[in-house]
Amino acid sequence: MSEGFHDKIRAFIVETFLFGDDSEPLPGDLSLLENDLVDSTGVLELVGFLEADFGLAVDDADIVPANLDTVDRIAAFVERKKAA
Repeated sequence: MSEGFHDKIRAFIVETFLFGDDSEPLPGDLSLLENDLVDSTGVLELVGFLEADFGLAVDDADIVPANLDTVDRIAAFVERKKAA
């Protein structure tokens, strides 16, 4: 998995949803949804970020926890979409 994707996604989540507070580590496998870090509106912000920063087209069918629930899953999703 590209470390650049991972770092950029983590930085966006920390800045947008944690208001820049990186005093606690954000594990790659932490569920953003179950831990109330990202809500439904946040998912839309995340999709907008992925589309703008990575040049992806995120389909409605792609907006599922399997793709967007953790930093690791998001990075893997971006990698798959970029490879397609």
